[in-house]
Formats: sequence, C-alpha cells, structure tokens
Amino acid sequence: MNRTRKGICIGITVLMLLAVGFLIIPAVVSFANVPDEILLIDGNSQTLELNLPFNIKLRSDTKDVIKFNGNSLEDQDVYGMSEPLTISSENTGTADVSIDLLGFIPVKNIKVTVVDEKYLVPGGQSIGVMLYTKGALVVGTMDVVTEDGQRVNPAKKAGLDPGDVIEKLNGVEIKNAQHMTELINNLKDAEVKLSIRRHNEEREITITPVKDSEDGLLKLGVWVRDSTAGVGTLTFYDPSTKSFAGLGHAISDVDTGELLTVKEGEIVSSEIIEIVKGEAGEPGELKGSFDVNNEVIGNITKNTDFGIYGTSEKGIENNLYSEALPAAKRDEIQLGDATLLCSLNNEGVKEYKCKIIKLNAQNSPKQKSMEIEITDERLLSQTGGIVQGMSGSPLLQNGKIVGAVTHVFVNDPTKGYGIYVDWMLNELGK
Repeated sequence: MNRTRKGICIGITVLMLLAVGFLIIPAVVSFANVPDEILLIDGNSQTLELNLPFNIKLRSDTKDVIKFNGNSLEDQDVYGMSEPLTISSENTGTADVSIDLLGFIPVKNIKVTVVDEKYLVPGGQSIGVMLYTKGALVVGTMDVVTEDGQRVNPAKKAGLDPGDVIEKLNGVEIKNAQHMTELINNLKDAEVKLSIRRHNEEREITITPVKDSEDGLLKLGVWVRDSTAGVGTLTFYDPSTKSFAGLGHAISDVDTGELLTVKEGEIVSSEIIEIVKGEAGEPGELKGSFDVNNEVIGNITKNTDFGIYGTSEKGIENNLYSEALPAAKRDEIQLGDATLLCSLNNEGVKEYKCKIIKLNAQNSPKQKSMEIEITDERLLSQTGGIVQGMSGSPLLQNGKIVGAVTHVFVNDPTKGYGIYVDWMLNELGK
C-alpha cells in the first residue's frame, strides 16, 4: 500500500514538474525576444507586451532613472505580465534591470539608457550600399548531373530551403560562396555537416555532395549569394557617437525576402544617373551609380528591420544644415506641414514640402509609424512622389528630425510611410 502511495506521489510530482515546464519554457522563449538594450530620449517611453500568465520581479541597483507603469522600483517591483509593461524615463542615466520570472527564476537582463535631447546631423545624401553577408545565403536548389548520368539534388534531399544561411561547414566558418566551394572540394569524407540559420534558429544538417559531370567539382546542389548592393538615402549622423543610420527598413534578399545578416559592409557616395517617375501601380526609382572605388562614407555594422547602422570616423556634413538638429520625441510630432531631404542630382541635398497625414500610436518599435503625402510640385514633377532609393530620407518638422521615409503606397506614389526617429535611435543605441 505504501509503495502504491509513494508511486502515486512521485507520479503527481513528475506531472506537476512537467506542467510547470510546459508553462515556463514558452515564457523564457518570449523573454528572449525582449531587447537586451533600450535607449530612451528623456520624456519618451517603451512598452513590452508579453501576454503571459505570470508575475515578474524587477531588480536594479539604480532606482531613479526609469519607472515601470509609472512606479519606481522603490514603490513597486512585482508586475503581472498579462498586462503591458511600460518603461518610462525619470532621469538621465543607465539602469541595468534583472527580470525574475515568478520572483525567483532569472530570465532576462535589460540595459536601459536615458539620454537628454539628441542632436543629429540630418542626412538626405544618396548612398551606395554594399553589404556582405555572414556565410552563404541559399537562394535556390538545383539538380546536379553525376558522372553516370543521374540527376540528383543533395540539398533538397537533405532539407535545405531557400532563405537558409549556411554559416559553417564541418565546423569551419564560411567566408563567402567561393570559400564554401573550396571547402567542399577539399573534403575527404563523403558526408558534410552544415551549420545553418533558418528564421534566426540554428540547425545542423548532414548532406552528401556529388560530383558534377560538367566541371568535375563536388556540389551541394544549391544557388547561394554572399553580397548585395543598391542605392538608398542616409537618414542622420550622430556626431556624439560617430554613428549613422539609413534606409529606415531592412535590406532583404531579392529572391528569398530574408533579412541579410551583416559580416561587413560600406556606404559610399552615389551619383544619381536616372529618375524613373512613379505612377499608380508602378513604383518609380532613383537609379544610382557607384563602385568600390567611390569615397567610403562609413562602415555598416548591422542591418535591421528599422534600417542600416554603422560608424563613420570622418564625420558627415549636410550642405543645407551646418548645425545638428534635435531629434523629436514622439509626442512632439504633429499632423500637418513637414519637409523631407533627399538628393535627385549632383547638386546636393534639397528640401521638399510634404504633410504628415496620419500618426500611429506606437509604444514599442514598429515600422509604418506615420503616413506622409508629398505636396512639393518640384518633387512631384520629377519623381511623381516617393520612389525607390528615397528610403531613409529624413523628415523634419518644427526644426526637429521626426523620422524617415520608408515605403511608398504602390497605388498612390504621392503618399507613403515613415518611421519615428525614436525607433531608429533605439536601434542605433543597441
């Protein structure tokens, strides 16, 4: 009888532990998506929405820099995650915050920095963007004809998909597509272990290369890409950190749509050689010319959903604004008149009239923060409105930088979306 009771108790305990595990593991995964670093301009806030049925405890040695849902950590340190958690500024400074699930399970550390009003040199310059990815991006699979005439597809058989990034081969980091080919053809073993990244998750795949009858090389049966280039617009330069931001949206692969991870990259000066005017249903384009010999403006360090970011030791100047401008807080931005800066020729940055026609309430970083409409007849006559290549054009209002152009309305090129400068600064500060 005692053995039976003991067995029942053990069974109940195991079930309880499994139940807790099933609840906690998704919570830990959710906290992994919370940023490690948050930058706030004094007076702004950011909201975390996790929608979890748990309480958390917040710990920090610094208790006077930020507030949580309007309370300092002196007043309240336990919060339910079923409701949004708003982090707001109290004083300038830095606070390292530890988050404990259920009050005793450490799940996340966040560094929150509050800065005074930020002063930035507005951009508007046309830039050539050259980006080299980490590893080799799979853009497609193909059949390989072997020496005995068979058509095989090792990549497809092994489960490689377009969008996968091959980062390592047998533990060796892939430098580029050519390096991967060299490693494969120096193999002694038939099987290859690939470390890949799929939708930001690391995976291991085993694959057997085959010899191509046409050139005698061992192949995996994949088309890969390791670099990309294009034209965009610089948004701002931060003289205090020697950092820059541009585009306002991510650089994605043209075939797979995947965000390209950065190994290294540069922005260089670009010359506009043609303007394709935008029409309803047909987005226009600024066609630029640049090459590796053009003047390097800065080095790209990351490519994110909110633009490209990097550093420039030389400093970046604007021919229209000799002084840096303050970055606007989100609650300072208003509907109505504004301007945007961009380059359409070799005469430098020009300023054009537009209107902010809609502001979206956003408490956490998102794209499409506002809707804008081009009203300047000079710009409309040349481009028809917003065109490809203008992404990143800074938006100004009341003497402050409020954001950047990101997308055009395909069916109405006179209108498009912009992102709040706050979200770009937040990304820059990480």
